[in-house]
Amino acid sequence: MNAVTQAELLRSLPPARRYARALTGSQTAGDGLVASALRGGLPPLPARLALYAGVTRLAPPPAPTPGGGASLSPRHRQLLLLTALEELSVADAATVVGVPLDVAETELAEARDALRRAAATEILVIEDEPIIAMDVRQLVEACGHRVVGVAASEAQAVRLAQQKRPRLILADVNLGAGGDGITAVNRIQRELKVPVIFVTAYPERLLTAEQVEPAFVISKPFEPLALAIATYQAVSSTVPLD
Repeated sequence: MNAVTQAELLRSLPPARRYARALTGSQTAGDGLVASALRGGLPPLPARLALYAGVTRLAPPPAPTPGGGASLSPRHRQLLLLTALEELSVADAATVVGVPLDVAETELAEARDALRRAAATEILVIEDEPIIAMDVRQLVEACGHRVVGVAASEAQAVRLAQQKRPRLILADVNLGAGGDGITAVNRIQRELKVPVIFVTAYPERLLTAEQVEPAFVISKPFEPLALAIATYQAVSSTVPLD
């Protein structure tokens, strides 16, 4: 264990859990990785980087990409998630995965190219703000995915999911007068086991460790690449059971 304080580790746990879940596609597996990293000892780095590095070291290899699409190597995924989802600099991401900066820069370029060629899927967007919904739709369609519906309310989301049977859901948490995105997803998943990415200005509602939590959480405002890599991870690391 390095010399970081317990308070520093506690502050670093939510982002480490988010990263671990995004790597594994599972709350349980991701949290298990964080726990194993803590038990196994962390490298002598600042708390947040040390936790990322501990998780990276223990992360299992990803499953094959469904549909035979372009595949990202484990390090490609790690570098993309660290820089796009966790917003680390390339230098810090290189430190976390244990490669020189020039190697990290080269592999990130390769990863972004592979991401553009990744397997596509059918997506339901749950978002009550029309402009944000349009932006999300344009982004995922630019990544090659097909949006099968855009729901602005809880009731509409449940109805569209039953009708369209999406393979991935992108959901806001706060739907204003239209209800709650978390409740909508819970209702949908009673019938349709499908991976979910929450795109929200309220990530703290989903990172409390007090309930079943999603594997993928992106904070608003988000970088397009962050949503693109989260979409790829959700499609390639989880298999819907409908």
